[in-house]
Amino acid sequence: MLVIAICFFGQYLFFAPCPDIFPYWEPFLALFGGVAFPLYYIYFRLLTVDEKFTIRKHAKYLVVPVIIAIVYTVGVFLTPFEQYKAWLYNDSLFPDSHYIQFLAIMRTIIKLTFVVLLVITYILNRGLLKKFAHKAEQFYSDIQDSNFRNAKVLNYFLIFISVSLFIAHIVGRRLLLPNELILNTLWLIFTVSMYGIGYMGFTQKAINPTFEEDTNLAQITFSDLEEVELNTSQQQILKKLVDVFEQEKIYLNSSLNIMDVVQLIGTNRSYISTIINKQYNENFCAFVNWYRMRELERVFVANPSISNENLAEKCGFGSFNSMKRSIESSSGLSIQAWKRKLLNEVA
Repeated sequence: MLVIAICFFGQYLFFAPCPDIFPYWEPFLALFGGVAFPLYYIYFRLLTVDEKFTIRKHAKYLVVPVIIAIVYTVGVFLTPFEQYKAWLYNDSLFPDSHYIQFLAIMRTIIKLTFVVLLVITYILNRGLLKKFAHKAEQFYSDIQDSNFRNAKVLNYFLIFISVSLFIAHIVGRRLLLPNELILNTLWLIFTVSMYGIGYMGFTQKAINPTFEEDTNLAQITFSDLEEVELNTSQQQILKKLVDVFEQEKIYLNSSLNIMDVVQLIGTNRSYISTIINKQYNENFCAFVNWYRMRELERVFVANPSISNENLAEKCGFGSFNSMKRSIESSSGLSIQAWKRKLLNEVA
């Protein structure tokens, strides 16, 4: 959002117009406009497969647009300022200038890169959503917590904005400048799209955490505490953690989040996450869902005729769909097949 805001501000300087300021801002537009799509992809990776942003892991997605922006900026510095300033508002000027010719070539490369990065980002984002939509939904779920519509809409916004930007690039700033109708239409599209993305972020709600397929919690109990390298204070926190889950069954609260646990135990978020990771090699979401799945088995075996909705409510799942996804993720079975298998095991 910040990168897009910077780009918008740069376009404002051009169309205002502010010819004494815009030439200095143009190189920043080349940079931020180039990295916008890679950053969008990185954002989707953080929603799905990556735990946090790191330069070491994510810089490779930014290398190409950054290099292009640097080369363009070098060309700007080498070009006589008055030529460069005039060319920005009329790209037909100074056709024989080698500096202007270089800038024109670089601008073409920037436009082509824009299109290529748009296509690649959309394809990669779609692939992430297809494979890891259950994780992305934790951030952009719909109000019923039943599908991945909002996460997909987030990706469609990218296309919506990008196609509009591409049209604007093809038409060209110089032709857009006197055409208020096209200009106002494009600004409306950009504004609505940005509002939509921001609105989805602000209205996101806490939902049932995702059950990880590779959880090892079933093989680990509190009795294994001595085998894990935890200091005395960590052992005390772990005991409190297990107590509130085993005795108080706080996992039955469908809106439970890590801050609720922090307040109950009287520690901090980092401590809870670190201890769960060290003791069980899992994250908080997997830890909570393991308890819910265990409760799910107990309640269903005791009352096989219970409705799916009541079963989900009794076991801490936010909805039937959340329960269904957890069952499918943990067992690889449909909910009906899972029920039959469970009943056969206890028969």
